[in-house]
Amino acid sequence: MTKQVSLTTQNRLIISGLILSTVLIVAIAVFAIFNIQKKLNYGYQNFGQIVSRALAIECTELASSPETLKAHADTIVSSHNDIIFIEFRDVNGKLIYKTDAKKSINPKSPSITVNSPMKGAGSVTVGLSGSIISQISSTTRASLLFVFSVAWIVFAFVILINTYLITRELRILHDGVHKISSGEFGFTITDKDVSSEVKELFNAFNDMSNKLHIYEEQNIEQLTLERNKLEAVLMSIANGVVVCDNNDNVVLVNNHAHQLLDLEENQMLDTKIQNYIDTEGNYCFKDKIEEFKDTPLDIMEKKPLEFNIHISKRVIKSIISPMFTRHKDYVGYIIVLIDMTKEAEMDAMRSTFISNVSHELRTPVTVLRSYIDTLYNYGNDFDYDTQKEFIGTINQEIIRLNGMVNDILDFSRMEANAQMEKSLNSIYEVVDTCVEHVQRLTNEHNLTISVNKEKNIPEFLFNYDGIERALTNLLSNAIKYSPENGEIKVSLRKDNDNIELTVTDQGCGIAPEHQKKIFDRFYRVENNIHTVKGTGLGLHLVKTTIEKYHNGKIFVQSEIGKGATFGIILPVCIIEESLV
Repeated sequence: MTKQVSLTTQNRLIISGLILSTVLIVAIAVFAIFNIQKKLNYGYQNFGQIVSRALAIECTELASSPETLKAHADTIVSSHNDIIFIEFRDVNGKLIYKTDAKKSINPKSPSITVNSPMKGAGSVTVGLSGSIISQISSTTRASLLFVFSVAWIVFAFVILINTYLITRELRILHDGVHKISSGEFGFTITDKDVSSEVKELFNAFNDMSNKLHIYEEQNIEQLTLERNKLEAVLMSIANGVVVCDNNDNVVLVNNHAHQLLDLEENQMLDTKIQNYIDTEGNYCFKDKIEEFKDTPLDIMEKKPLEFNIHISKRVIKSIISPMFTRHKDYVGYIIVLIDMTKEAEMDAMRSTFISNVSHELRTPVTVLRSYIDTLYNYGNDFDYDTQKEFIGTINQEIIRLNGMVNDILDFSRMEANAQMEKSLNSIYEVVDTCVEHVQRLTNEHNLTISVNKEKNIPEFLFNYDGIERALTNLLSNAIKYSPENGEIKVSLRKDNDNIELTVTDQGCGIAPEHQKKIFDRFYRVENNIHTVKGTGLGLHLVKTTIEKYHNGKIFVQSEIGKGATFGIILPVCIIEESLV
């Protein structure tokens, strides 16, 4: 396929100028040649007239002697190349003599015949060949054509040189503009051998280029700073973030996303997000990305796509939302990853908790209803001891029911961040009260409680009911897990500025893997020896009461088969300073 070359306006003007100048020079040359030829013809005509007159005068006396006249005429014809014949006639027009006609040197030369009268003897006619005028005309035409041709060539050469110089400057400027447009800010062009006007233009261009270079450096520095800020924010954000362009290529993955997706550093960059495989070997993002791309962007912008993926036993909530520029141009999408493992575990624990609480509440309610109904309908048929046994069972179930309700209420109050007011109290009184409250339970299980209290512990600020419930919970757990005829030890001592209160049992003990989670809400330890009923809130409430509301600490020490020790540490010094 041939490429068509389009002429620019400048090229068309140059060609038009050359054509116009050519036409003008040719017209002038033709006009000059025509006038010169006309003048030559006129001069040659006069020359012939002069020759004929001279012959007429000269041959008037020779007309009487024909032989002499013939000889003279032949001599003249033979001696002049431009005279081709001479003819004499008498007064009556009768031919006297005519020389032999010579052939013209140049057949194309115009022949001229000139006639002049001889005084009283007739007339003479001279025939001229016109060769001289033809030679002069040819030489004149050649000279004029040469002069005008040289003038045209010089004129065209001057135009072309001037055009080349102008276009050279324009090409230099064009190359500079091309460099700038391709991003080479700071590029300068030299102003050597250029006109003053173009030199000013080059200087203005160089000045513009330098300013663009300075602006580019400032702008790049600012953009780099902003990009670094953005990457720093994304890298340090608590949730995982994966940024993809509109071709599904991963362009950024923050640190938390690497952890959640079990990725090494830069492992996923510049790859398709659909190619990621979870721990079960599934393309967990592929179908959701297709669903996202099949949904209109305005819908996705208002309601991002949410779904869960499972990686290494973790439940990760994924949210896909589109990304737009300031001018609302779509540039890709962002995937936010949120670790929902604990929440999922909590949901499972809540379900278990609700099931346990429902079961735990139904049991004492059923027992209470059965015993109360029996006493109501058949109480008169029972003796005093039987009635007392029934009432004791009812009282025990009510105490159990009250404990569960109190645990649930305490949990709700602590979840709502309710405040615990502190007052100056004696820790001895709390220990004695709690031991007395569980005395009935220890008697039922044939257990003994030994209390070791260090003397001279001062009163300090704490919430009496909160510490009492916490210690009662620890004692109740110790009773539940202690074997028959076992012993429970309660120790109270002062360690520097802290009060340490421990409860030790002789139960089955707690495995190390459970010790880290035993204070979590709804968490309960089950084993093959026995199953203890409960809501799973007791130790969580103890931990919250001690650590959150009293700035203390709770700990557990245990070995399988060797019982467990639960301890409470309360900072006395800090509380006393707050009182001051």
